[in-house]
Amino acid sequence: MDSHCSLSRLVLLAFCLLCFFAGDSSATRPGFFYTRHRGRCTPQYWSSRREAWPRMVPERSTVEKMFGVMVAKERWRSDLTLVESTARNDEEGNAYGALLKQGIAALLNSYARRSFSYAPWEVKTMLIQAMISEPAARRQAQKFKASNVACD
Repeated sequence: MDSHCSLSRLVLLAFCLLCFFAGDSSATRPGFFYTRHRGRCTPQYWSSRREAWPRMVPERSTVEKMFGVMVAKERWRSDLTLVESTARNDEEGNAYGALLKQGIAALLNSYARRSFSYAPWEVKTMLIQAMISEPAARRQAQKFKASNVACD
């Protein structure tokens, strides 16, 4: 009986140590069941404010000021800020929401990352052009997303 108790205590101790050391390493790698890309160029990264935003794109600036009155009035509130736009969670089933979220991240990356795929004027132009239809917005949002993820 005594050897059985000590064996179970040893197993319990080994399990606790394993959990403790596994907890440290899990912070550097994604989880098993659900992973979300949180690279340095994603909308999630920019909305977290871990890095200062480029001076050309103040985070409190509005979508209307950055992309124009006609673009903003057509789909979003006139006072919607850029930081609010990167933190949105309505891109599932909302092509225009995804376009805005990924487009703003692409704009920030174009100013902050020298190796980014697009120049700032290209991001603005592509976002405005994609506003013509929902399929166009969805395609452009996917292109921006691919560039944002690949930028790291």
